[in-house]
Amino acid sequence: MTPERKEFLRNLYEAFNRREIETLLSKMTPDVEWANGMEGGFVDGRDRVREYWTKQFETIRSRLEPLRFETDERGRSVVTVHYTIEAPDGRRLLEKTGRQIFTIENGLISRFELDDGEPPVARVLDL
Repeated sequence: MTPERKEFLRNLYEAFNRREIETLLSKMTPDVEWANGMEGGFVDGRDRVREYWTKQFETIRSRLEPLRFETDERGRSVVTVHYTIEAPDGRRLLEKTGRQIFTIENGLISRFELDDGEPPVARVLDL
């Protein structure tokens, strides 16, 4: 993975942890396909991603720490992350490590996938 791509992704995670939704959306194609880690499946397009994150940020507090950056055989950017998920009151609900996969075209994310072999967070946490 190029240093520029790694920096792009690091900045993305920093913006996510600061809840800067508009900054994040500006790094995506208008028709982005985004994995719905809360309920499963995907949400399509920036507006749906905005709605998804707004709901998620009201329900849980999540922090993602990137641990490793790689490029897979298909040219996708794969990031191993440490997830910490808390209830709004600060109670720790879940902590795990997983992989997140980004397809980036012309400098923008066109698809985001989860590869952690886990069921959606809402099912795990019974939300």
